[in-house]
Amino acid sequence: MPKSKRRGGGTSRGTSGITQSLKQTESGAQNRNMQPFSDEDASIETMSHCSGFSDPTSSAEDGPEVDEEAAQEDLEYKLKGLIDLTLDKSAKTRQSALEGLKNALTSKILYDFILERRMTLTDSIERCIKKGKSDEQRAAAGLASLLCVQLGSGIESEEIFKTLAPVLKKILGDGAASVQARQACATCLGVCCFIATEDITELYSTMECLESIFTKSYQKERNLNGISSTQNTVLHISALSAWTLLLTICPMNEVKKKIEMHLHKFPILLSCDDVNMRIAAGETLALLFELARGSDADFFYEDMEPLTQKLRALATDGNKHRAKVDKRKQRSVFRDVLRAVEEHDFSTETVKFGPERMYIDCWVKKQTYDTFKEILGSGMQHHLQSNELLRNVFELGPPLMLDEAALKTMKIPRFERHLYNSAAFKARTKARSKYRDKRADVGEVF
Repeated sequence: MPKSKRRGGGTSRGTSGITQSLKQTESGAQNRNMQPFSDEDASIETMSHCSGFSDPTSSAEDGPEVDEEAAQEDLEYKLKGLIDLTLDKSAKTRQSALEGLKNALTSKILYDFILERRMTLTDSIERCIKKGKSDEQRAAAGLASLLCVQLGSGIESEEIFKTLAPVLKKILGDGAASVQARQACATCLGVCCFIATEDITELYSTMECLESIFTKSYQKERNLNGISSTQNTVLHISALSAWTLLLTICPMNEVKKKIEMHLHKFPILLSCDDVNMRIAAGETLALLFELARGSDADFFYEDMEPLTQKLRALATDGNKHRAKVDKRKQRSVFRDVLRAVEEHDFSTETVKFGPERMYIDCWVKKQTYDTFKEILGSGMQHHLQSNELLRNVFELGPPLMLDEAALKTMKIPRFERHLYNSAAFKARTKARSKYRDKRADVGEVF
């Protein structure tokens, strides 16, 4: 239990003052003898910096007004410290610094700052991927993706990709490396190649590298027991998702080759024990059908009947040995996949960010959006508003220039939001109560 705070306890005021002064003198002597910046201090300092990037809007909404220029200088000072710490001897400190930089690049647009230091950051990332362990490699690969997202599709991102691609491919193909590191490298390869490369041969080479990973799941199906759930499945899912992303920017003649090569094999993955692999395979199938019909209106798939039967079974799956969450997620996805394969239809989704909204109306756009959302996380909306790369990818036009007064007028007051939420909650409660009463009546009849 914590000690109670009592007045007048312990020594007298005079004695305590002398004791306090002696302690301060001793601590000052100790501080002079200490190292100026130890590994432990660096780690603690880095973690304090990392926590400052978690919520980019909290300080702006709730705190007092601050000088933007001073805040930017303070941010850049912290980021310079984190960049220096990526070269630290302590693996824990390097990893914390990488995570802090990732948080900053996720929540802020830092194009000018990154542009000046891109070579230093690229060297640090390359060193961490080559010599680091699993968590450090994963953080470094994630930071590389964010660098390209910040810099956009220009010569700078292309230089980063050309420098890091050989290292990423080496780790991806290294069976002795951790699955998490290889998974991050697969995602990084797909995203950086999607953004940066203009060399068609490099695009094809990257896709072949990813194919060599996820096609191993084809071979497992030939076993009598079907596809077993192993730790490599998550790696195959990441490689498949990255490959699908790159397929969306391939020339149509190459798309046709890939469709002929893989379309009849993807249904094999629908029997995987892992629900995420089944979903990834189903979404890729829907995207392949969309691309095939986009290039040829008379596209015909010979095994359509058994495929639709399999998709319909997954869309209505009720196996008791599967978790309810997995079944609900699977049924939702495969209803859309079945509609895409059978009816050539897509359920349009709406994404709101600030005063704008974006419509996801095809599988190609959905695949692209899901990939960037996985990388940016909670910063996706901010980047959709301000990042020129994402606005070009999703055809949103140049960023809107709105001042604070215009944004405030668009924002609903907190009291009105509270009233709206309360009314919606009451209506939802009444509807559910009526539904429960009906179920109770049915139960009494039987």
